[in-house]
Amino acid sequence: MSEPASISTGIASRYATAVYALAKEGNAVKKIESDVETLNTAMAESADFNALIHSPVYSRSEQAAAISAIAKKAGLSELMGNTLALMAEKRRLFVVPQLVQALRDIIAEDKGELTADVTSATALTKEQSDKVAKTLKARMGKDVTINASVDESLIGGLIVKVGSKMIDTSIRSKLSSLQNAMKEVG
Repeated sequence: MSEPASISTGIASRYATAVYALAKEGNAVKKIESDVETLNTAMAESADFNALIHSPVYSRSEQAAAISAIAKKAGLSELMGNTLALMAEKRRLFVVPQLVQALRDIIAEDKGELTADVTSATALTKEQSDKVAKTLKARMGKDVTINASVDESLIGGLIVKVGSKMIDTSIRSKLSSLQNAMKEVG
C-alpha cells in the first residue's frame, strides 16, 4: 500500500471508529448505515461532490459551509453532519471515501457479516446477487453483503473479492491466461 493511501486509511479509520462508537452509544447505528449509503451514492453520482471533498481550492470555511448544506439537504444524521463539518475544518474531507468504506467494514463486522466486492461485466439482477451472496455464505460461514460494481471490460463473468481472497472468473482473465499460454508454446 502506498504511503498516502495508508495515511488516508489511518485517518479515516480513526474517524470511523469514533463515529461508530457514538452511533452505538446513541442507538443510531441504522441511521449511520443510511448515511453511509447516501454518501456512497453521492460520491458515485456527483462530480461536484467529489470536487468539493478532493479539491484544495476551497477554503476551510467554504468546505464547511458546503458540506453542512449538503448534509442537511441529503438528510444525513446530526452525528454524520457534525463529523463531516469537523473533517472540513481540519481539511480532512479527502478521506471521505475511506471513511465510508471503514464504516461499512465496522458495521458489517459488528453484525457478523462480510462484505464482498463483486465486479461484473453487466449489472447483476437481484436474483443473481442473491445467488452470489448465498454461495459466498455457504463458503465463508457468515452472512455476506454484496457491493456490486460494473466493469464492461470483463466481457463476462465475475471478479469477487472478500477480504484478502479474490476469485476471478472473468472472460478477460481467461483470455489473458490463454494468451500467455500461447506465448509460452510459440
